[in-house]
Amino acid sequence: MDEWITFAVLILSATLRVATPLILCAMGGLFSERSGLIDIGLEGKMLAAAFAAAAAASVTGSAWAGLGAAILAAEALALLHGFACITHRGNQVVSGVAINILVSGLTIVFGMAWFQRGGQTPSLPPEARFMPITLPGTQALADVPVLGRVWGDLIGGHNIIVYATLLVVPLTWWVLNRTRFGLRLRAVGEAPLAVDAAGISVAWLRYRAVLICGLLTGIAGAYLSIAQNAAFSRDMTAGQGYIALAAMIFGKWRPFPALGACLMFGLLDAVAIRLQGVHVPVIGEVPVQLIQVLPYVLTVILLAGFIGRAVAPKAIGVPYEKEH
Repeated sequence: MDEWITFAVLILSATLRVATPLILCAMGGLFSERSGLIDIGLEGKMLAAAFAAAAAASVTGSAWAGLGAAILAAEALALLHGFACITHRGNQVVSGVAINILVSGLTIVFGMAWFQRGGQTPSLPPEARFMPITLPGTQALADVPVLGRVWGDLIGGHNIIVYATLLVVPLTWWVLNRTRFGLRLRAVGEAPLAVDAAGISVAWLRYRAVLICGLLTGIAGAYLSIAQNAAFSRDMTAGQGYIALAAMIFGKWRPFPALGACLMFGLLDAVAIRLQGVHVPVIGEVPVQLIQVLPYVLTVILLAGFIGRAVAPKAIGVPYEKEH
């Protein structure tokens, strides 16, 4: 019984850690897309932020400096996307894909030029990372059955970004559904002409949406390289930006259903990691390649089979041109 409890706690704890960058990315994309802007560039913004965070943290020795650099890098790309699609009414999908391709190459080039490690950054010491937090009472409860494990490894044992992420989801819901800004943001994604007729700037609302997206994807990228890991490695996002985009669509552009989709992927990934080295009857040891691809395949199957009809904001992907 204790083994099963330990296994469940470890799986759920790993689920939270794996899902954290997905949740942040999905919430950022949600702001952008509810304003009417398609954001394929979540992957690129998160990757640029991961590199900036690791590079800044390795130079300054400060995790907070790394986080700041990550946010600045993601915000710069968010503004670039906004400039192309809001100001110049460019194709939103092309802009997002271009950002992803650009960042994938530039992070390797800068990594080689600055650190001479084949596109990677130096390994970070603990003081340059966001380390897990030990909650008060962990030692006192360590020997208590079930509760000790839950308090120490599931509720506790995470870094500050994980806890902040759990607050981002209800905050996103509140901003979108209970504030004037959120009401206007949702309106501009549905009927920008009506918003403009009311004397509200469509462009300014959309720029604020992409800036919020840049903030959250920047934190997600920093989490990958200076919290979950201790360095930046080439293409370390590994498609997580696209998974976050799929989770957002699975959640029908709503915060809590999108959270559920991110946790589902995190759970699949956590279970797949635990299967490494396990011997299965008939096929023997589970191949590493199958372990790596399993979460993505299962996510696609679940999204394709259970999403139902997802209705996007009506004005999404359509550049708005002010009538004269």
